[in-house]
Amino acid sequence: MSQASQELRKHIFDELTKIVDPEIDVSIMELELIDNIDINGSEVKVDLHLTSPFCPAIFGFKIAQDVHDYLLKIDGINDVNVNVSNHFMAEAINNQVNSSNNPKKP
Repeated sequence: MSQASQELRKHIFDELTKIVDPEIDVSIMELELIDNIDINGSEVKVDLHLTSPFCPAIFGFKIAQDVHDYLLKIDGINDVNVNVSNHFMAEAINNQVNSSNNPKKP
């Protein structure tokens, strides 16, 4: 892995650590909610699950939107795709978050 890739991965993990589950005020990284991070050039895909399949949808939307928005702030990332799984509102959350305004996307 190149130095630039390592730095980008570090920035991603640093940003994800700042995101907290609003219901219990604990970092999503500490809760181990991130399943996979795929970096392809300036595009990042994050697979995550929520604390339970019936976690309140408002919190699910907030966490997914924060992942999207926090990662887009990183220099070198132009597109973020968030994939929430194992939740009763996963499809709606994914559709809303991934269609949100992305000023960096050409």
